[in-house]
Amino acid sequence: MLLNDNKPYIGRFAPSPSGALHFGSLVAAVGSYLQAKSQQGTWQVRIEDIDPPREVEGASADILETLQAYGLQWDGEVIYQHQQSHLYEQVLNNLKSRGLCYACSCTRKMIKQRGGYYQGDCRDKQNPHTGNALRINLSSINNKTTYFIDQLQGHLPLDPTQINDDFIIKRKDGLYAYNLAVVIDDIQQGVTEIVRGADLIETTGKQISLYRLLDADIPTYVHLPLAVTEPGLKLSKQNHAVAVNKQDPVPTLKQVLAFLGHTVPEHIPQHTCREVLNWAIANWSLQKVPKKQEIPI
Repeated sequence: MLLNDNKPYIGRFAPSPSGALHFGSLVAAVGSYLQAKSQQGTWQVRIEDIDPPREVEGASADILETLQAYGLQWDGEVIYQHQQSHLYEQVLNNLKSRGLCYACSCTRKMIKQRGGYYQGDCRDKQNPHTGNALRINLSSINNKTTYFIDQLQGHLPLDPTQINDDFIIKRKDGLYAYNLAVVIDDIQQGVTEIVRGADLIETTGKQISLYRLLDADIPTYVHLPLAVTEPGLKLSKQNHAVAVNKQDPVPTLKQVLAFLGHTVPEHIPQHTCREVLNWAIANWSLQKVPKKQEIPI
């Protein structure tokens, strides 16, 4: 079920607190902000903190301070995923009652030995839910999601191995999986369009499948090009990308805009991030953004 075009635009930026914002994550923040504000929409911020082992102490506060330093003020209250567990559990109970998920005891090693991708081995085994991972049951979807239309990248076919992949929605250790939490949060927040990095294209088919099982409106998607140091190597916290400068943000903001195809003219006022963003909101167009999944920097 596609979203009604008449709905007010609601966008979001959803970083994980695994480190400070770097250039690549700022690209996603700025792109999602401008896509929302250029359409007189709202822009929400959600901290995706459901994976405690990956969290860095103080990162959540630092991310919010960085956004404000760059003039990226969010609308409403910041949502924290660790406060949303009751919503995730409600949806899990619903899926269980409808026979749309099942317990899986397969390890990564076992899956690798069977070809590298999960093939529904535990779908009919009736494994106990305690002590096992929970997987979505995609066999109940008649018309599988084989592609989606990205508002920037265009027609994107899905990897055939992903179309029937009963992905994990709750981990064996009891933590909620990203693909479950992100969909429930976006539904709860009323998000109408998801603007994020092209590294998440692969997850989109899974998330669309979950929207369909929950009979929820499917948002539109924009996957922005990734900033890479070399082909296939994106800037990331895991690769020790340098945090962006909070003390002198205007030069970096202009670099981000240029990366997104919106070079700031020299004649406009640009002493503050607000001046730069005002120009960017008035001139923002997805048609100017490079239709690439990676851009070297």
